[in-house]
Amino acid sequence: MATSTMAAGMGRLGTESAFEVLARAKAIEEAGRSVINLGIGQPDFPTPGHIVEAACQALRDGHHGYTPANGIKPLREAIAADLHRRHGVDVDPAHVLCVPGGKVTMFFAILMFGEAGAEIIYPDPGFPIYRSVIEFTGAKAVPLPLREADGFAFDADALLGLITPRTRLIILNSPANPTGGVSARDQTERLAAGLAQHPHVMLLSDEIYSLLLYDGREHVSLLRYEHLRPQTIMLDGFSKTYAMTGWRLGYAVWPSHLIEAATRLAINCHSCVNAAAQYAGIAALQGPQDAVATMRDAFDERRRFVVEALNRLPGVSCIAPAGAFYAFPNVSRVGRAAKTIERGLLEEAGVATIAGTSFGRYGEGYLRLSYANSLPNIAEAISRMEDWLRRQN
Repeated sequence: MATSTMAAGMGRLGTESAFEVLARAKAIEEAGRSVINLGIGQPDFPTPGHIVEAACQALRDGHHGYTPANGIKPLREAIAADLHRRHGVDVDPAHVLCVPGGKVTMFFAILMFGEAGAEIIYPDPGFPIYRSVIEFTGAKAVPLPLREADGFAFDADALLGLITPRTRLIILNSPANPTGGVSARDQTERLAAGLAQHPHVMLLSDEIYSLLLYDGREHVSLLRYEHLRPQTIMLDGFSKTYAMTGWRLGYAVWPSHLIEAATRLAINCHSCVNAAAQYAGIAALQGPQDAVATMRDAFDERRRFVVEALNRLPGVSCIAPAGAFYAFPNVSRVGRAAKTIERGLLEEAGVATIAGTSFGRYGEGYLRLSYANSLPNIAEAISRMEDWLRRQN
């Protein structure tokens, strides 16, 4: 039987290991064994009821058809108002593009600037889809190392030093997946000043976790730097903040000179976001925010618990993440590769984690644990990890 030959780029397309680990964990559970999943980055809270009701009402009201490719105007206006409320910035709703999830903005931005001969800088450890899509386009993926000693936040001088005439795009993520690192204001301001000398470089600022911050930390959106607005694509969405991962609703603010091209990509890719989810998004932004605060407080409690517990494990140390809902413990003293530890914990201890190397080569010696799970489950997972670690000696 004849087989078609796929384009060469498909061989360069990676994946997101969290979903692979989730599939293996499900298979183990189906075989009758217990697994506690600290691998997937998904809030364990339901979507708030008023948001669900808004979607149901939209369907009852007959919103069953296509919408404008960039999103319905009331949603884009609600997003602009929310950004003004949170960041003190003025955003033209015409520059907002609603898309089915945060990854779509990543894909569009990298496709727009990635090609053979181009360079794109991305954080390492960082969300694996960044590097995957960069390499898919044929561009050179240039890692920006993030160090534990710096709280896994970027160093502006190191980042500026990576820029060459071939650099087309820089990807930043704060608060960060997988490390929980948060960019410091002084480094962000130093970067913003330095980038004024590189007008040929675009920025993709992934701010999807911007409302999940702890210990009084602040989020400094790159939208606040007016001179960078022509260079900045800001990514945000609803999945993490409002426990809406399955709704597939995200958005980006694009510079005026790129919004038409981004909208054309949307038309070619997915036509539009489903209508009911867009009405749910309006309710999320304009409705009560107490559920957001409740989730954040719960994540903070779990964060403090998991950091203290991890630091008691043999061969493990963990700095406190400043944002998101991930811990990134250092397991280098265990004496095994991160992937080997990931497999052992899952297959032998029934605890799903993600090896740091799934997020880049600078992730060796680390694991990612999501504390978007209940405290009893986290406590049991840590107990299982301790038993497994002690058996390794």
